[in-house]
Amino acid sequence: MATTTLHEAQQELPPGPPGAAPPQGTGRRVLRALLHDIGAQLSTAFLALIVLMALCAPLISALTGHGPDTFDSAAVDNDLGGLPKGSLGGISGDHWLGVEPQNGRDILARIAYGARISLLIAVSATALTTVIGVVLGLLAGFYGRWVDQAISRLMDFLMAFPALIFMIAVLSALPAGNRPLLLVIVLSAFGWPYLARVVRGQTLTLTGREFVEAARASGAGSRALIFSEILPNLRSTIIVMTTLAVPGYIGTEAGLSFLGVGVTPPTASWGQMIASSVSWYQVDPMYFVIPGTFLFVTVLALTVVGDRLRHALDAGEAS
Repeated sequence: MATTTLHEAQQELPPGPPGAAPPQGTGRRVLRALLHDIGAQLSTAFLALIVLMALCAPLISALTGHGPDTFDSAAVDNDLGGLPKGSLGGISGDHWLGVEPQNGRDILARIAYGARISLLIAVSATALTTVIGVVLGLLAGFYGRWVDQAISRLMDFLMAFPALIFMIAVLSALPAGNRPLLLVIVLSAFGWPYLARVVRGQTLTLTGREFVEAARASGAGSRALIFSEILPNLRSTIIVMTTLAVPGYIGTEAGLSFLGVGVTPPTASWGQMIASSVSWYQVDPMYFVIPGTFLFVTVLALTVVGDRLRHALDAGEAS
């Protein structure tokens, strides 16, 4: 889940950045390291394919002639309880990844539109989590005293909740309208304390460094100290944690949709497809395998890219 991923990232991050902003060549060095890593290359290529599928979902439906909610009764055999005609779940030249049992909806179209939902929710939740976590973490670490106490107690309060259980409870009580927006808000509400705690800890360390004290002695105000001296030194931490948060949120959204409190029908969702396939996996395993494989490999690819990025940034700081 998203909170677990962020917590693991918190444990793996280095204790603190050096006492100066990262050099200008950091981006080129990290890019060069990733280009020489076969795992990062393969993961990036697959992620590019998923993003392309999501962006071109309407074009895919136009080319195949099947929308995500278009029923194709000719692709299923009613005499066999609605099983797809042909082998491998109805994979054919007309349906490249097969069809869903009983209704004949095209799996490729639903995978493409499901990628849109998964990426939109995960990226939006990560962006909102990052903004809240960085702002509150900076405020707590820089100002200290009652500001730190208030924010820290709020973080402790939210982190004490079993996040998944409360997500299910909250989403079950909310209306079904505009589920993607509700998912983004709920995921962010339980996810930001983990990033904020890391940012707070490193801000506390940086605030006492010589270069910050020198800037304060030269007359720099709080805004200049935060944005010019402290925030640039948190760049690597923020990049790594946001990169590792995306796969966690994709998995969480799929899990919530699988449990029936996430994206609601007829909107396509990978978790929803996996949930629907459970009762069919013995007679039509491809209906389960295809969305499950896309979900697994997407989360794996994002995790690999985030891990390789962390290693590249750590190597640069060590040098």
